[in-house]
Amino acid sequence: MKINVMTDILEANDRIATANSEVFNKNRNLVLNLMSSPGAGKTSLLEKTGEALKGKLRLGVIAGDIETSRDAERLEKHKLPVVQLTTGSACHLDANMVASALPHIDLKKIDVLVIENVGNLVCPAEYKLGEDFKIMMLSVTEGDEKPLKYPLMFRQSSLLLINKIDLLEYTNFNLREAKANARRVHPDLDIIDISCVTGEGISDWIAWLNRQYQKKFG
Repeated sequence: MKINVMTDILEANDRIATANSEVFNKNRNLVLNLMSSPGAGKTSLLEKTGEALKGKLRLGVIAGDIETSRDAERLEKHKLPVVQLTTGSACHLDANMVASALPHIDLKKIDVLVIENVGNLVCPAEYKLGEDFKIMMLSVTEGDEKPLKYPLMFRQSSLLLINKIDLLEYTNFNLREAKANARRVHPDLDIIDISCVTGEGISDWIAWLNRQYQKKFG
């Protein structure tokens, strides 16, 4: 007898993700699943985003890591509502983990909720969390071939943020090739070049957020 355990796991996860989505919609939350490899700059992006959105959209974060609460501590310094999830050994967040965080964050006081997934280029894309969009972050300190090596992450995403653009001249990262590779995997993928150090491209990222919020809630 063949038992497809992975299919069963994902089906159970999807049911919880649907329930999460219903909660988010009830509270008028635009929800983003932010994915990348470790060190690509997700937390730095959230710090910049919190600053840029002050007086506009209210940002909240569920931060996922295997260990430590350092990301949450960084974000708390920016007065952002944040819940830290530590997975222990799991290389991704799943819908049940996200559901466990919801009682600890006031969704009524949040417009944009970013779920900062565990740094990993494989597992996070397989698990729905109840999000509206998956966002992929790639830094220029990684390889421009990453979209071809890890296609599911890019295929599942609606937006690619290419970070650390200020370091481009010090790397052998081919920006044009990276974008071409990403669009070979996902032809309709939106791409924004950013630097969380210089602020380059952050206004374009904020504009993208505003457009998605207006499309969903008017």
